Amino acid sequence: MEIFSIDAFTSYIEKHFPDILEFIGLVILSILAYCIGVKIINWICRILKRSLEKANVDVGAIQFLHSLVKALLYFILIVSIAVRFGIKESSVAALLASGGVALGLALQGGLSNLAGGVIILWLKPFQVGDYIIENNEHQEGTVLKIEMFYTTLTTPDNKRITIPNGALTDTSIVNVTAQETRKLVLTIGISYQADLKKAKSVIEMLLLEDKSILSEEEMSVYVDELAESTVNIGFFAWVKTEDYRHTKWRLNEKIKLAFDAVGIEIPYQQMDIHIRSDS
Repeated sequence: MEIFSIDAFTSYIEKHFPDILEFIGLVILSILAYCIGVKIINWICRILKRSLEKANVDVGAIQFLHSLVKALLYFILIVSIAVRFGIKESSVAALLASGGVALGLALQGGLSNLAGGVIILWLKPFQVGDYIIENNEHQEGTVLKIEMFYTTLTTPDNKRITIPNGALTDTSIVNVTAQETRKLVLTIGISYQADLKKAKSVIEMLLLEDKSILSEEEMSVYVDELAESTVNIGFFAWVKTEDYRHTKWRLNEKIKLAFDAVGIEIPYQQMDIHIRSDS
C-alpha cells in the first residue's frame, strides 16, 4: 500500500485550491494589518507622549501611561486580527472569561506590580530623577523610569537596577533628593591630649571657608562624646542636596590635613598590652 500518492495530493490541491488561496491572502492581509497597526500604535503613543509633555505631566506618569496605552493597543490589534481569521467575537469573549481567573492567579505578582505603579504615580513618594533607597533589599539609585510593572534605577557607578513596583510599595522608601537642602553631619575623633579648642576652631574655619556650605543656615561645632579613646567632635551645616556627597568628602580630607598641620592627633583603635613578671 502506498503511503504517499502524488495523484491524491494533486487532487486534494485542485479541490481545495480556492480555500488555500483565500487562506494565503488572509495571512498576507493579516501581516500587512499588523505592520500598519504597529505604525499606527507608535504614532498614537508619540502623540500621547507629546500631549502629556505639553501639559507638564510628571515624567513618571508619562512613562506609565505610555506603556499602559501601548499594551492595550497591541491587545486590541491582535484580537482584531484574530477575528479577521474567522474567530468569532463571542468565542474571544468566552476565552477571555474562562482564562481570566487562571490568568489572574498566574499573574498575581504582575497585578500587584501594576497596582504598585498606580500607587506610586498617585501618591508620588518619588519621581523620575530622585535618588531613593528602598529599605527591604537596601537597593539605591537615581530613578530612571517608572513603568507599568517595574521602576528602573541607575546607581552612581552606572549600573541599572530594576525593582518591581509591588516591592517598592510594600517597604519604606528613603527619598534622598526630595528636599533642596540637606543637613551635613560629621563626627571627628581627636586624642585626649590634643587641644580641643584649637580643633573646634579649625573645623569652624573650614566650614566658613567652604563655598558649598550655606552660610545663612544654622551650623554648629560641639563635643559629641567623651569616648573610651577619643574626644568626638561633632558638627553640622546645611548644603544643597546635589553638593552633599562632594562636600562631605572634601571636608573629611581638609580636616585631616588641617589637623596634621597643627599637630592635632586623630587616634586609631589600638590595644596596649602590659606584660607583668611575677618574679
